[in-house]
Amino acid sequence: MPGTDASAPPSSEARTALAAGISCYLIWGFAPLAFQQMGAIGADPLEVMAHRTLWGVLWAGLLVLLAHQSGQVRAILTDRRTMGWLALSTALIGINWTVFVMAVNSGRMLEASLGYYLNPLLSMAAGAWLFSERIDRWGGAAIALAAVGVVLQAVALGQPPWISLILAFSFAAYGVIRKRISADAQSGLFVECLLLAPLGLAWVVMLQLNGAGHFTDSGSSVFWLMVAGPLTVLPLALFSWAARRMPLSTMGFLQFMAPSIAFVIGLVQGEDFSWLRGISFGFIWIGALVYAAGALKRTRAARVLAPEPGLIDPPAERR
Repeated sequence: MPGTDASAPPSSEARTALAAGISCYLIWGFAPLAFQQMGAIGADPLEVMAHRTLWGVLWAGLLVLLAHQSGQVRAILTDRRTMGWLALSTALIGINWTVFVMAVNSGRMLEASLGYYLNPLLSMAAGAWLFSERIDRWGGAAIALAAVGVVLQAVALGQPPWISLILAFSFAAYGVIRKRISADAQSGLFVECLLLAPLGLAWVVMLQLNGAGHFTDSGSSVFWLMVAGPLTVLPLALFSWAARRMPLSTMGFLQFMAPSIAFVIGLVQGEDFSWLRGISFGFIWIGALVYAAGALKRTRAARVLAPEPGLIDPPAERR
């Protein structure tokens, strides 16, 4: 990570970490296009979810082996308390993944993007409530602006933005649980996929036996459904590596890339975007900028107090 001298050129590792961080958010941002391709071949969200867990466990297992973390996985599997928490986090991430695929494949990309704009703000509120973390005036202003944006979105839609709220709350709760346990990102994700994989395998087998599955329809069907695995695992691995090697403020800015890309995709694909929805997103974007500015200010203050570089704890992994 770069030192405290702002004039010093960034180190090779810092540049690599930035590239990894940008790459993971680019993958998350454009992933909806891949899920839409899976929908185009006929796979519904549950079938996509089944393949996501089925192929995800193979990719996650491969990364665990490459990172020599099999000992960590064994420790997790033999710890009843950790497994109990991971069972709950598995249910939450399963809901999050399924609702996300349902949203992007039903022309509701804008609502999905709103959910992930809200997520860091909701996580900050959860940290204050559950872990007694202090919310400064920047954080309070960001949360207030986001709340106004959600209310306006509800008025524009004629109902609460349920998809956005489910995505934001499920992932914030997921992050809270992962913060409470000692499992790291890769080994924890492998165990979560391991818990989901039997259900995914059973669902795929049932669909195929009943002639309702799409995996063997064509070469493109095989390709797109298998892509669900690396789409789930690889960006998380990039994120986990990058987050420990770059300033938290930088990650704070980068995390808004993915919902911004999804937002643009939704607009390009012709989703309804009224002036009131535009105003609601304006409040969300201002809240996001305030949040990022607050993170930058806190990081600069921390560098003054502790100039030596060190590792940071990464926030909870995404999608």
